[in-house]
Amino acid sequence: MKKSILSILSFCTILVFGGCNSFLELEPLDKVSGNQLTETEGGLKTLLANVYNSIPMEDFTFRPTLGFNQHGWAGVDHIITLSFLTDEATRSDGDQGIGPWDFDYWPYDKIRQVNLFIEDVNKAKDSGSITAEIADRLISEAHFARAYIYFGLAKRFGGVPLIDHSLDNDYQPGGDLSPLFIPRSTELDTWKFILGECDLAIVHLPENITSADGIYRASKWAAYGLKSRAALFAASVAKYWDKAPLAGDAVTQKLIGMSLSDADFFYQACIDASEAIIKNSGKSLYKPNPASPEEAVTNFQNLFLTNNEEVIFSKAYLDGTIVADQGHSYDIYYSPSQVNPGYHKYGRYNPTLDIVDLYEDYTDDGTGKSAKIVTRTDGNEMTLVNIKSSINLSIPFKEYDDLYAPFVGKDARLLASVIVPGATYGGTKIIMQGGIIKANGTYSVYTVDGDKGKDGKMYYAFGGEGISMYSGFYGMGKSDDANFSSTGFSIRKYLQEGKKVAGVENSSTTSFIDMRLAEFYLNYAEAVVESGKGDRDLAAKCINDLRKRAAHKDEIPLTLPNVLKERQVEMAFEGQRYWDLIRRREYHEVFNASSRNALVPMIDLRGSTPKYIFVRTNYYYDEFNGGRTFQTYRYYKAIPGINTNNLVQNPGY
Repeated sequence: MKKSILSILSFCTILVFGGCNSFLELEPLDKVSGNQLTETEGGLKTLLANVYNSIPMEDFTFRPTLGFNQHGWAGVDHIITLSFLTDEATRSDGDQGIGPWDFDYWPYDKIRQVNLFIEDVNKAKDSGSITAEIADRLISEAHFARAYIYFGLAKRFGGVPLIDHSLDNDYQPGGDLSPLFIPRSTELDTWKFILGECDLAIVHLPENITSADGIYRASKWAAYGLKSRAALFAASVAKYWDKAPLAGDAVTQKLIGMSLSDADFFYQACIDASEAIIKNSGKSLYKPNPASPEEAVTNFQNLFLTNNEEVIFSKAYLDGTIVADQGHSYDIYYSPSQVNPGYHKYGRYNPTLDIVDLYEDYTDDGTGKSAKIVTRTDGNEMTLVNIKSSINLSIPFKEYDDLYAPFVGKDARLLASVIVPGATYGGTKIIMQGGIIKANGTYSVYTVDGDKGKDGKMYYAFGGEGISMYSGFYGMGKSDDANFSSTGFSIRKYLQEGKKVAGVENSSTTSFIDMRLAEFYLNYAEAVVESGKGDRDLAAKCINDLRKRAAHKDEIPLTLPNVLKERQVEMAFEGQRYWDLIRRREYHEVFNASSRNALVPMIDLRGSTPKYIFVRTNYYYDEFNGGRTFQTYRYYKAIPGINTNNLVQNPGY
């Protein structure tokens, strides 16, 4: 076996915190020789699969507390997604705090495997084992992976050690080890390195991916997409650093933090990369011209269940019930209670009232303003009711005939992304109800209870007599029974409605969309409005095309609030919100002893005909914890292993 392969098995740079994982450990080494792996096209593509596996994609198998590619059960922590650490959603039992709950991501073993792969490809090209064309593409894919890995590092730590070769020849065994102690680069240089890696990837990646490779292998447009994403992140950090300034050695040495003047460079890079995709990729929005809001709902829901013309880069899954450690468990963990596939944990993904309120209706008056759910007749939708303490029944609650009525006419993207009270899922009406006002004027909330209405019929606090008949608010405060929404909403985006899914782990095979055209419409619009550069008309068209795809008829002006609102509603529950709060330095503003909000439907039996009222309240678990607070030092994570790697620590740790 070649020296480079042996070194992968035996060598681990001092920078790596923890054990060194073999580049080849996923492969059956007893069935393939080192020469076959490093000197043939087939062998190098086998190694390339491991390079792709090193990409830190925050997909269905990513868990903020555990890491990437998590397939096995690890308790309820296995059910946490990035959305649960934001204001757009929460886990049903509420026990997850506020970001950055994150494992120690320090992937210098992965960087080493990419560096070795590039060196092996170059050797194979030089020896004539593979053609220059094949080598160029393989190396560009490696640059894409390396850019993605460093992006995962930079957004967590700021400046990090930059290593672009294997270090094997930088020291002699038993000699001076100082060449292995690579210091952190500045945050500015780290971000520029990432963009440079994207540029190297762009050079030889194909514009059109063959049907055999599909959208699961990086194209030129995926590299432009990563560059757009990374550049916008860096630009935001540079522009908004002063909103949450830090102090210490890492700041003094510019290992974290950038200046306002740096923002222009990165905004321009984002504009250029996004514009390349928008104008040249041939990608288009999926079904951009619906005939009605109802059609727009169906289209937007199906966008996430199909491989289509909007998708730029995606991750596929095999059925984990057939192939071990494959597939994912999105459907079994998050399907609402009434339609759960049979696993013992379900209904755990709870969108908040905060995100639901952000969506528009179809007033379409050219402002793009949000339309909060109407719960009162006096127009006061700002006041929250302390539902655990007491409900003032003299409040002028608006009465509805059914659970779904408050959501009629809301933005199609809401109804395609969230299961609201009274909505239908898989042919079943989903009952989200948290309380009952009895005929005598007393009431019960979050408690099994019932009463006869004046019509002589029996009604129940949770909307049904048994737990199989409803999907919300049962077992509040009991983590073991937390299979019911605790916010009044359940997730719909990415659930395979209409498809039978086995009630076992890793039985889902829906592809995860890592990059789609809509993101780069939004990146472009944000970079243009933030920097004053680029084409404002094109930026305005980008956000209005997304709204038209949701069946809106008007056009709204290009303003920062409009762009950011569109970003939230278009990209909700796709993992974007967490990092948007980080890069724009808004986390500590959103969470400052703050509680997310819930909507609790109650049936009111005081009248001759039962009616529904909807009570705005603090999310039960946030209120129980006294609200949530984000400390500003946590915009950067702690550098791991500083006792051995001699790196400068970030402030606050």
